[in-house]
Amino acid sequence: MRLSPLTLLTLVALALLVAAPWVVYPAFLMKALCFALFAAAFNLLLGYAGLLSFGHAAFFGGAAYVTAHAAKVWGWPPELAILGGTAAAAALGLAMGALAIRRQGIYFAMTTLALAQMLFFLYLQAPFTGGEDGIQGVPQGRLLGLVDLGQPTSAYYAVLAIAALGHLALYRIVHSPFGQVLKAVRDNEARARSLGYEVDRYKLAAFVLSATLAGLAGGTKALVFQIATLTDVQWQMSGEVVLMTLLGGIGTMAGPAVGAFLSVGLESALATSGLPVPAVIGAVFIACVLVFRRGLVGEIGARLKIRL
Repeated sequence: MRLSPLTLLTLVALALLVAAPWVVYPAFLMKALCFALFAAAFNLLLGYAGLLSFGHAAFFGGAAYVTAHAAKVWGWPPELAILGGTAAAAALGLAMGALAIRRQGIYFAMTTLALAQMLFFLYLQAPFTGGEDGIQGVPQGRLLGLVDLGQPTSAYYAVLAIAALGHLALYRIVHSPFGQVLKAVRDNEARARSLGYEVDRYKLAAFVLSATLAGLAGGTKALVFQIATLTDVQWQMSGEVVLMTLLGGIGTMAGPAVGAFLSVGLESALATSGLPVPAVIGAVFIACVLVFRRGLVGEIGARLKIRL
């Protein structure tokens, strides 16, 4: 049986990721995997629905807060805490999406940014978030009563499984009839509307799905790192996920994950260098945009004439 390039690349990547914790620090890998899922969720909205959101940190960080609070204060087991955070992100996505999709283009982006900033100040003042201190010392427990998240290697494989399931869900969404309609809306909204599709409903569904998977990433990150802070909900986080997606390649399945690993890897490598990390990452981003107009993965796929 002949495997497609994307399938072959996925199998190779999984094999490398399975062996990775014996070579690379699990904490770095877990952070990169969480951001890879976050970027992939954002790419569903931007790359396949053509909607640029500057407020996705609201779902990532909001789910982190709910997950951390549920695990620490309510005593929920890890799986229920993560599901609770994911459900909260989905509900938030439905509320924000219902307001934002009434606008198009830059007005849509600015609406998402404004709503996310409102939520940021809410998280800053709300008693359950811990304010500027955040929620610290989140108990990890045992996932499904079996996997001890207190052990770095066990936690890593749990995060890998969650990220893999999230990417599989995104693959099925993109390659379903629903995903084909999203691409039609992205390419020519007027024509899709003329064919009888309720464009706003498809946009809202894409927004909610993207928010849900972003929440899954945020909730997982809060649990494995035992903390949820304002860093996860501030506007810089929304900008960072845009950067990751553009670096890897908009509208590609593998691009956001590659961009996330590059971004997290650069931050880790520059952390002790004494150099201004945002400035260096910004320069790398500008260079990549100028040289690789489709992103790294997008450019490679275009050169090899394969879909990645």
